[in-house]
Amino acid sequence: MADDTNGASKKPSTGEKKELSMEMRLLLAFGLMGIVLFVTQYLMPKQAPKPPEKQQVAQTAQPAPAQKPVEPPAAAKTTAAPAKPGKPGDTKAVAAPATVIGEKEELHVVETENYRIVFTNRGACVHSWILKKYKDIQGKPVELVSSTAAPKVGWPFSYMFLGQKPAVDLNGVLFSVKQPDPSTVEFEYADGTTTAKKSFQFDPKTYKSVFHSDVTSGGKGIAHQLAWRGGFGDRTVHNAPDIQKSVHYDAIKSKLVEEGSGSASKGPVTVSGSFHFAGIEDTFFAAVVLPQPGTTTEMTTWQDHVVPVLGAEEKPHVGISIGGKDVNEAILFVGPKDTDVLRATDKNLETMIDWGWFWFIAKPLFLALHWANDNLTNNWGWAIVFATVIINLLMLPMRFSQLRSSQKMAKLQPELQAIQARYKDVPMKDPRKQKQNEETMALYQKHGINPVGGCVPLLLQMPFFIAFFKVLSVAIELRGAQWLWVTDLSQPETLPIRILPVTMLITQVGMQKMTPAAGADPQQQKLMMYMMPIMMTFMFYGASSGLVLYWLTGNVVGIAQQYFFNKAAAKPAPAQVIIPKKK
Repeated sequence: MADDTNGASKKPSTGEKKELSMEMRLLLAFGLMGIVLFVTQYLMPKQAPKPPEKQQVAQTAQPAPAQKPVEPPAAAKTTAAPAKPGKPGDTKAVAAPATVIGEKEELHVVETENYRIVFTNRGACVHSWILKKYKDIQGKPVELVSSTAAPKVGWPFSYMFLGQKPAVDLNGVLFSVKQPDPSTVEFEYADGTTTAKKSFQFDPKTYKSVFHSDVTSGGKGIAHQLAWRGGFGDRTVHNAPDIQKSVHYDAIKSKLVEEGSGSASKGPVTVSGSFHFAGIEDTFFAAVVLPQPGTTTEMTTWQDHVVPVLGAEEKPHVGISIGGKDVNEAILFVGPKDTDVLRATDKNLETMIDWGWFWFIAKPLFLALHWANDNLTNNWGWAIVFATVIINLLMLPMRFSQLRSSQKMAKLQPELQAIQARYKDVPMKDPRKQKQNEETMALYQKHGINPVGGCVPLLLQMPFFIAFFKVLSVAIELRGAQWLWVTDLSQPETLPIRILPVTMLITQVGMQKMTPAAGADPQQQKLMMYMMPIMMTFMFYGASSGLVLYWLTGNVVGIAQQYFFNKAAAKPAPAQVIIPKKK
C-alpha cells in the first residue's frame, strides 16, 4: 500500500522560495541589452568629447499503511459465505457478501491504439502506462509510471483512506480479475466484511477511459481516494521533478490552479470543490479525471521524496490522490497535451498548456505555425521560417523609420559633439549639465529624432522572441520536430559545433556592418559591431534550435531590408566634428 513519508498533517503550505522564471530571465537579458544599446549609442559619444479560496481541509491526513503483500487464503476462489444467523423472529437477517479473492498475483495487459498498460491484481494498480506514439529523449516510448518510486509510495491507482479505513489493506490483497473485452478490465475483492471493485474501460481510438471504484466495509461505503504519487510523465527531460504539478480547474471560478511539490512541503494539502478536471501533469503530458458536472471532488497534493532513476539521489516529486467518496466514477484522460487531442476531449483541458505572459502572442503564433505546417510547408522548421518572414514584413514600416532615424543621427554628430565639447569640463552634478541636456534634446526635436528610437525594433522583437521561446517549450507538436540537420527543434543542436548559432553570429555581424553608424567614434562602431553579436550568440548557443532559427531568419531578412534601404537612401555626408577653439 502507498507509504506516506510526509507526515499526516493536512495544512495549507506557505510554498517554497521560487527561482526566477525563464521569462523573467529573458526580460532581464533584453533589458540589459537595451541598456547596452542606449549607453553605447547615446551616452558614450558624450564622453568622447493559490488557488482562489480553495477549501483546504484542515483535518489530519492519515496515509494508508505501508504496502504489505497479503497471501491469498488457501481457498482463493469465489465462494458464497453463509448467511449470518439472525435472532429468533428477526426477518431482516442479511446474507454476508460472497468471498472473491484472487488465487495468485497476475499481470494483465490492456493495449489500445495509443496505450500499453500493465495492471496487477495486487491492489488493482497500474505497473506501467506507456504512450505508444510519443518517445522520450532516449528514443523509447514514453513511460508515465515511475517504477523506482512505486516501492516507496505505491503504484498508480493505489487506495488512499484519509478517514475510516477498511479492516484489510486493499493495496496488498489479490483481486479477482475479469476482462470482458480487450479494452476493459475489472477487479473485485470481497472477504466477507470488506468489498472493493475497481474497473477501467478504455476507448480504443482516443486517450479517454472511464474508471469506477467503490469500497464498502460491513455493508457501509468507505470514502477513499485513488493515488498517482512519486512523480508523473517523461522523466528523461531536464529537471523533470520541477515541471511536474498537480492541477485542477475550478468550474465555478473558471480558473486553473497548478501546484508543484513545494506546496505540500509541510504536509499534504487537500482541496475540494466542483472541479471541471483534476489530476497531475508535466509540460507535455497529463493524467486528469473529469468528474460529472455539479459534483464535488476531493484532491490531495503530496510531496514524495523518491529517486527519479536507479542510483540517483532522492528528490521531491509531486503526487496526487483524487476521489473522496465511497463510489468514485469519472472520465479519465491520460495523454499528450496536444491542442487537437485536448480540444477533442474537452475544450477546458486546453488551459493546461501554459503559453506564458505573452499568451496573446504565443497562442496565435502557435496556431499560425500549425496552419503553415499543415497547409504550406509540412515541416515545422520551414513553418518557423515562414512565420518569421511574415513578422518581419509586418514590422517593415517601423524598421524603415528606425533606419531613417539612424541616418539623421549620423548627420547630427558634428552639432552634438560641439555641444559636448562646450560642456566637457562641467562636472556631472553641476546645474549647467542640465543645460547641455536641454540643448541636446532641442536639437533632436528640431530634426524630428527620437533619441531612444534605435531601441524600438529590439523592444518590439522581445515579445515575439519570448512567445517563440514559450511555443517551443510547451508545444508537444514541436517536440522531436526535425528540420534539415536538426533532429529536434525544441532542443539545442546535437552537433559538436552548432551550425545555427554560428551562422547567426556571422549574419549579426554582417547586419551591424551594413547599419549606418549613429556616432562617428570608431571605437563605438567597433564595439557595436562585435560586442552585441557575441552577446547574442552566447545567449543563443544553448537555446532550442527553433528559437535560433527564428532569430537567424530575422537576421537574413534584416540584411535584405538593409541592403535595399542603403541602395535607395542617400548616403550621409561625412561627419565633421566642430570643436570650439580654446580661449
